Amino acid sequence: MQPSQEQQSSGSIHGLYHQPMQQIEPYCISPFQILTNNVFPENGSQATQVSFQSYNEPYFTLESSPANGYIVYDSPPAVSISSNRTPFSPQGSQSYLSDPHHSSDNTYGSTVSGSSVVDDGNGLRHILKDLENKLLGPESDDDISSCSFKGAGHQAYSSTSSNQMMETSPSLDLKQMLVACAEAVSEEDMETASRLMLKLEGMVSVYGEPIQRLGAYMLEGLRARLLSSGSLIYKKLKCREVLPTSSELMSYMHVLYQICPYYKFAYNSANVVIKEAMENESRIHIIDFQLAQGSQWVDLIKDLAKRPGGPPYIRITGVDDSDSAHARGGGLDIVGERLSKVAASCGVSFGFHGAAMSGCEVELTNLRVQHGEALAVNFPYMLHHMPDESVTTSNHRDRLLRLVKSLSPKVMILVEQESNTNTAAFVPRFKETLDYYMAMFESIDAARPRDDKQRISAEEHCVARDIVNIIACEGAERVERHEPFGKWRSRLMMAGFMPCPMSSFVSIEISRVLKDYSENFRFAERDGVLYLGWKNRVLATSSAWR
Repeated sequence: MQPSQEQQSSGSIHGLYHQPMQQIEPYCISPFQILTNNVFPENGSQATQVSFQSYNEPYFTLESSPANGYIVYDSPPAVSISSNRTPFSPQGSQSYLSDPHHSSDNTYGSTVSGSSVVDDGNGLRHILKDLENKLLGPESDDDISSCSFKGAGHQAYSSTSSNQMMETSPSLDLKQMLVACAEAVSEEDMETASRLMLKLEGMVSVYGEPIQRLGAYMLEGLRARLLSSGSLIYKKLKCREVLPTSSELMSYMHVLYQICPYYKFAYNSANVVIKEAMENESRIHIIDFQLAQGSQWVDLIKDLAKRPGGPPYIRITGVDDSDSAHARGGGLDIVGERLSKVAASCGVSFGFHGAAMSGCEVELTNLRVQHGEALAVNFPYMLHHMPDESVTTSNHRDRLLRLVKSLSPKVMILVEQESNTNTAAFVPRFKETLDYYMAMFESIDAARPRDDKQRISAEEHCVARDIVNIIACEGAERVERHEPFGKWRSRLMMAGFMPCPMSSFVSIEISRVLKDYSENFRFAERDGVLYLGWKNRVLATSSAWR
């Protein structure tokens, strides 16, 4: 290894990928796109079919069942990307308690969960390498790029298919190269994986096109997966040293909130549903399982303050975890005080209760449900962090749903990412992640210039950590476990919930929100469920239940 390469191997993504980019061919059609741009989950089942249509384009479908009875909306041309709303919390990875009986589908072990991928001068790769040396001994101090990892106990070999792939690698584009590398990692073909990683280093860049930026983080996820040794490194790696300060993280999150409608889609659709469900109620209790900054409820309090006949009494119970507390720079009392001031300024009687714990720890007593209050429950991009039956016998995902149903809420709102990564095997999960986040990175790219430093920081600190967790981690250490709506629907109905159709006012509100964004954002309504997508890919769903 040359000295310059040595320096690269221990640096951050900035050191690796902030270099002149090689010209690459346009990335290939996603493995999930089939003729007429049909997009399917890797297993070909359980996703929700919905079509987006523009005036001059054919229908694009997502999933297997025929679509009928749905309404399709196109967002108007983008006007601006500005927002006067307050900063928001990302879908931070909620931690959960380890279960002694949880399954361990960890082939390589795990290294990263809920942490930033990049930190100037002290990046994740440097920390991983340092920990490997300390924990596994000096014999593990090999060239990261060689992927020999003596301490990891892997046997390097070259399969016939991998050799054939390497012979034709010059003709592969970046997307194909990433998939080929993931397949080599899955097969424990260290020789092929290391050679592909060296090639990929010259093809990816956090300053580049969407596929090049996404490729940088997916490559880092593959490296993190290979660097693990059981769960030893993961358990020692706290990742706090690579997290930005709370004020920095808030700034990054606010950038994402401004340039992408994903959180406004969640917040605004839920607020309209709750407002309509509580139209005649004098005492309202809202349980928010991902309270974050509490920004969602500022607008709802102000709307309910204008209700004919006077505002109702509003009480909010906010469930929270340490990730959100870090982003806020403090505990739930900060949110409670802020919302109390908003309510007082509007003449609304208000109460607040904070439950500072992971969703896995929530029990009935933590929610303080009171007789005579109409209950609304909000799950915004949160339930996919809860481990299910594939991870632990406790199955917190279904336990929480049954708990909420036992409270007889007037309405429950579920907003989730439309992706299939929960129980998928590694290679299909990698492909699904590549396809899903490709659409997300394209949507971010449409709002900010390539060299925009705020955009780069927002991607690094608010999106990349989720990508690395999906790729690098298994078992209880993988907290990013998305499911398509079809699976969520099955879980909800098994828990006793019934769908609650959304009114046309919800669609009107989302249409208003999308006016400020690219015309490539689309949303559709089918069977009372809202679907938000970028071009032909559904990225999020919002549904109401009772």
